Amino acid sequence: MLLSIVIPVFNSEETIGLLVEQLFELPIDYDLEVVLVDDASKDGSARICEDLAHRFESNLVFVQLAKNFGEHNAVMAGLTHARGEWVVVMDDDLQNPPEAVQLLYDAIREGDYDVVYSSIANKRGKRWRIAGSWFNNLVCSLMLGKPYSLYLSSFKIMSRFAVEQVLSYRGSFPYIDGLLLQSVSRIGTVPVPHLERVAGKSSYTLSKLFGLWLSTFTNFSVFPLRLAFLLAIAGFFSGMLLIGSLVFEKVTDSTFPTGFLMLMATLVLFSSANLLVAGLVGEYVGRTLLNVNGKPQFVVRRLVANGEDKTELKDQTESTQEVGD
Repeated sequence: MLLSIVIPVFNSEETIGLLVEQLFELPIDYDLEVVLVDDASKDGSARICEDLAHRFESNLVFVQLAKNFGEHNAVMAGLTHARGEWVVVMDDDLQNPPEAVQLLYDAIREGDYDVVYSSIANKRGKRWRIAGSWFNNLVCSLMLGKPYSLYLSSFKIMSRFAVEQVLSYRGSFPYIDGLLLQSVSRIGTVPVPHLERVAGKSSYTLSKLFGLWLSTFTNFSVFPLRLAFLLAIAGFFSGMLLIGSLVFEKVTDSTFPTGFLMLMATLVLFSSANLLVAGLVGEYVGRTLLNVNGKPQFVVRRLVANGEDKTELKDQTESTQEVGD
């Protein structure tokens, strides 16, 4: 039985080597495969990953992307090259202890789940980062039917069936958890510790968190358009009530100034409603355009497997995952 561990790598030259060594030192009774996906790191991460691929040969695959595509696109690249019956996805910063892989593996086998998420009670990190993750989970609960008690951690394990459902998505903007929630319902959790960062800092900025939230908001539901329509209706009736109140004030008090106030009230309410609807429609149209134009999920620059450079031998159609293939 083969267990694959997919690790998206970005600027982690200080931790990725230690993480891989600890994974291969785990006292486990199954074959282990590690898939490292370098998302165009700016430090020496790619060099270290390639050295690890030659060192561990048949047990480690190194995928180097041509540009920075983002964490979820990098995970898609890793899932494409993972061969395991079960696939773990974990970060490269050692905040998820390697020994917790065994907890996830035992949970998915014993519980007959398709996906098992790590449940983190003492999440480490900056407050705005934790708040952003909480808000993204709230959005997923409202729009994708995620149970409120389920925390969508990046540290998880999937069955081969779940992996194949995720890989069937050909769009340009993958969101792994959204794809899982739309595909399977056998989802479990297992508590795992969350450690302090060994080195460096999180690559997730506020803008990236917003982008992740927007991807969830627009890729997997038409709820935003319906919400915009409801807000437009609410803005219309609010404007009518405000105008009615101004007329009433004018009738009861002839000296009450209404001209400028009525004009501003009407402009602000109706303009904001129109801009909201136009912005949401524009976001949907823009993403549709990028999908139709064939924006790739990822592009592989180098592929090292079994200790050998497979770059020229890889199937370009499969590895670029272009829309419409």
